[in-house]
Amino acid sequence: MINIALLGCGRIGQVHARSLMGLEGAQVAAVADAMPEAAEALAKRTGAKVMEVEDILAASDIDAVVIGTPTTTHYDLIHGAARAGKAIFCEKPIDLNAGRIRDCLAVVQQHDVPFFIAFNRRFDPNFRTLKTQIDAGRIGQVEMVTILSRDPSPPPIGYIKTSGGLFRDMMIHDLDMARFLLGEDPVEIFAHGSCLVDSAIGEAGDVDTAMVSLRTASGKLCQISNSRRATYGYDQRIEVHGESGMLRADNVLTSTVEVSDASGFTRAPTEPFFLERYAAAYTAEMTHFVEVLTAGTPPNPSGIDGYKAQVMADAAQASFEVGTPQALTFD
Repeated sequence: MINIALLGCGRIGQVHARSLMGLEGAQVAAVADAMPEAAEALAKRTGAKVMEVEDILAASDIDAVVIGTPTTTHYDLIHGAARAGKAIFCEKPIDLNAGRIRDCLAVVQQHDVPFFIAFNRRFDPNFRTLKTQIDAGRIGQVEMVTILSRDPSPPPIGYIKTSGGLFRDMMIHDLDMARFLLGEDPVEIFAHGSCLVDSAIGEAGDVDTAMVSLRTASGKLCQISNSRRATYGYDQRIEVHGESGMLRADNVLTSTVEVSDASGFTRAPTEPFFLERYAAAYTAEMTHFVEVLTAGTPPNPSGIDGYKAQVMADAAQASFEVGTPQALTFD
């Protein structure tokens, strides 16, 4: 039995706890949170012990940690877990500073511990099937990728102020997905952004509406569209155009029932937000992490994927600020 500790018992920690409780071969052995009541509540649901982080890292019977704490804490937790020989499952982003991410990768490599970065959208069944079809050559060589990701409404302004900005917080998922689907690293990025949804977001120094164009060395192109507002629900779509056809993954709806009458055709709304839309993906990524621990499967996505996504997000922010394309290097 693999013993896993959850660091952070908020919304995402609870998601990962549910995933682990449904898996064989692993269990939530311990939980920790800065808010004692949150830790106690999750411990009651999982049967885990409430422990301090320091005690979790020192415990010889804890095999791995899931880091679901605020981004500002990741750096120290990664270093502590690596030095303690614990396998690491880390929520994105690893850190808001690419240099500090390199430090994290170095300590992980030094202590030779598995390090998984939780870009859960790679594990969505629909997106996964799309990727499998690309790799099988179903549409020949990929030429263009279009990614649309739009939230139903903005998060609280307090969150905006500490998130690192739309490119680093929201679009980072899509930047990783672009690399995943293109099959090669982009060499150039050009970003545009506006504040069209809530002026308070602009006053906080961020944008709520953004588009990014990416180009690879071979000439493949990708366009990403993000918005903090979609009046029709949580919009998550991907289109991949290739030399011999096109692949498309549409929104997941709350029901497959469609009503047809004299007024036209009516379908169900999209899943309301990410917890519902990506429920299967959260389970699949945790299943993969357990396989990393039990079968020695290489973690994928790995820390280097988290680093490259952060470099792209930083370059997108720079491109938006200066109004020109930015070269992408991952040295």
